[in-house]
Amino acid sequence: MLSFKSERGFTLVELIIVIVLSGIVASMTASIITLPVNAYVDSSRRATLTDSAESALRRIQRDIQAALPNSIRVSNDGKSLELLHVVDGGRYRSKLASDGSGDSLDFSMSDTAFDVLGSLQNFSNITVGTDSIVVYPLASAGSNPYAGDNTAVISNGSTANHIVFAGFQFPLQSPQKRFFVIDGPVSYHCNTSASAPKNKTLMRYQSYSIQASQANPPGSGGAIQSNYISNCHFSYNSGSSLRSGLVTIALTLTDDVGESIRLTHQVHVSNQP
Repeated sequence: MLSFKSERGFTLVELIIVIVLSGIVASMTASIITLPVNAYVDSSRRATLTDSAESALRRIQRDIQAALPNSIRVSNDGKSLELLHVVDGGRYRSKLASDGSGDSLDFSMSDTAFDVLGSLQNFSNITVGTDSIVVYPLASAGSNPYAGDNTAVISNGSTANHIVFAGFQFPLQSPQKRFFVIDGPVSYHCNTSASAPKNKTLMRYQSYSIQASQANPPGSGGAIQSNYISNCHFSYNSGSSLRSGLVTIALTLTDDVGESIRLTHQVHVSNQP
């Protein structure tokens, strides 16, 4: 005689209970995993923005620290900063040696050359026919390098110990007998008017002619220093003969999803000419 064992499976109620419990566990697990992942992604986005801003600030700082004294100027809207970049500098001979030798810089008339006391350290980086010497730069009329009041282009025949230039009479003597060699202006400009966050940029411009008035921006062909610049502001306190000048740079970067960081950096400027 055959016998049959009764087989019993899950009931519908039990199956529903399992599904509900599984959903609850999955939801809790998802929350536990999602929050740290989102925090990591947010932190990574902020780190990327911070790295971009810090890289741009370091570049600006290097240029400011190599600026000709009293050459920094900021546009009225605070979106642009301009300076004259120093390649080298030294002290000029102000009088002849006791035996009458040497070539001194004459301020009473047009002169064409002078001896360097010591030697220029970076003469190999100077471009003859393009770079200029500046004596006693001041941010005032009559001694303004942007207006060409106290600048002369270096001519052929110049060496690390002897500077030659076209006939020019410098208006003011330097109390420290100092001169500077500049290779031209450098500008930074923030373009925050673009619609896409990535196209809001901080640009660096160089290799353009010195202009008496500041251009905003100075021209085309700039190099992008940072994207996602939602706001920026440059300010400049020129200081005094007893206190260094101070440049303050504030950058705000905002990416495509709205993550935002703001960095402020200050750079001291020696304005003693």
